[in-house]
Amino acid sequence: MKVIDRYIESWNETDPAKRRLLIDEVWAEDGRYTDPLAVVEGREAIAALIGAVQGQFPGLRFGLGPVDAHHDIARFTWTLGAPGAEPLVVGFDVAVFTADGRIAQVHGFLDKVPA
Repeated sequence: MKVIDRYIESWNETDPAKRRLLIDEVWAEDGRYTDPLAVVEGREAIAALIGAVQGQFPGLRFGLGPVDAHHDIARFTWTLGAPGAEPLVVGFDVAVFTADGRIAQVHGFLDKVPA
């Protein structure tokens, strides 16, 4: 699913301007991201959150598992780790889409986190 591929690409993009272009492409203007550690609303806040995560885990990359989608929702697993190594973090997200196919909400869950 292209929008989810681009969503993960935005989490891996280290250039703030390029990352913001990806966010503007895939997120609704008032999109909301929620996981056990964060709740943010709006593209600017989402961009800041992604930048903060990259600062906390420099050099690590997000990977995407299978995407299962129907109607206006999709669920997928993701990983965060060094390329070729065992992931440090594993999560599961549910995305809800607007009528025009942008992300309205992401509900995130953390399945594996560093001790």
